[in-house]
Amino acid sequence: MKTIAIIGASLAGLRSAQALRQQGFDGRIVVVGDEVHLPYDRPPLSKDFLLGKVEAVPLADQEDLDAVNAEWRLGVKATGLLSTQEVALSDDTTLAADGIVIATGGLPRTIPGTHVLRTLDDAVKLREAFGTAQHIGVIGAGFIGAEIASSARALGKDVTVVEALPTPLTRVLGAQMGTACGHLHGDHGSTLITGINVDSVNVDGGINLADGRVVNADVVVAGIGTRPATDWLAGGPVNLGNGVVCDAGGVTNVKNIVAVGDVANCGGHRAEHWTSATEQAQVATRNLLAGETVATHTAGGYVWSDQYGVRIQFIGRATDDVRVEDGSVEDRKFVATYRDGENPDDIVGIVAMSNARLFTRLRRNLK
Repeated sequence: MKTIAIIGASLAGLRSAQALRQQGFDGRIVVVGDEVHLPYDRPPLSKDFLLGKVEAVPLADQEDLDAVNAEWRLGVKATGLLSTQEVALSDDTTLAADGIVIATGGLPRTIPGTHVLRTLDDAVKLREAFGTAQHIGVIGAGFIGAEIASSARALGKDVTVVEALPTPLTRVLGAQMGTACGHLHGDHGSTLITGINVDSVNVDGGINLADGRVVNADVVVAGIGTRPATDWLAGGPVNLGNGVVCDAGGVTNVKNIVAVGDVANCGGHRAEHWTSATEQAQVATRNLLAGETVATHTAGGYVWSDQYGVRIQFIGRATDDVRVEDGSVEDRKFVATYRDGENPDDIVGIVAMSNARLFTRLRRNLK
């Protein structure tokens, strides 16, 4: 291969470029990104950035970027995959490449009248809106919604979080641990409303609930998940289905095209985690250079979230058999394990609040 195009200039795209160089590829690398910014770290956007403690946090310094020696085409979108070796771009040009890495990530699901938080530009707009607002409404009590709510409370705002499910984070952590996370809102003065859908959002920011209630809010943020950014691939040669369909090594049905990060549906699983993007990049680029799947990635599912001064860590999968191994849920400092239904001695998942040391030790026993 002489030229490899990486479509997506965030974490997965950057790590793919770095992995290609680490694995000895000395050809041309072109990175295409629809944002005008060089790669930056997204996790701080919902926390320290909103609080005004940091500005954009680069994922690589100039020395690291020089080592990658890539061509950066920023502020340009991929608009179509014309063939297995040619990408159409929004500036009316095309990019030919022997290999392609799809790293376009996800797009936030939206509700009219709300803010979202996915990009640096989104975060700038939200931080500005927070400056003059007193009542903040957050739709969705998942990790991103909870982090935004936490930041708003730290800024002294009145916060109401609306969650359609009866218990926050049930799909990730299960009901018992989801309940524990939900209690953090009340502990710190936020109002949590669960088990109710949002009907609409008013122009002035109020939230209309399906049962007729209205939540007072000057600013409303929707944290209701993302969808894979695959619109530009529709009708092209790559198979799609809840993202870009690929094997456990990130290889698509087209051998010279791989997918990494939030957009990749690897072996029927799409992982929207920071660590997965980094790990997948190493594997997928190795397979791209080999021309076949010679390595696979096992999704560990590690995720962390900082809420109200508490660090939540989770890895693996949740089951109905959850056991508190240390500490107390009531004290918001504990480690709990999830056990396999058929083999109760096997730990298949771990969740912790403010107990990183034991979490790290127990994850070595994960099956």
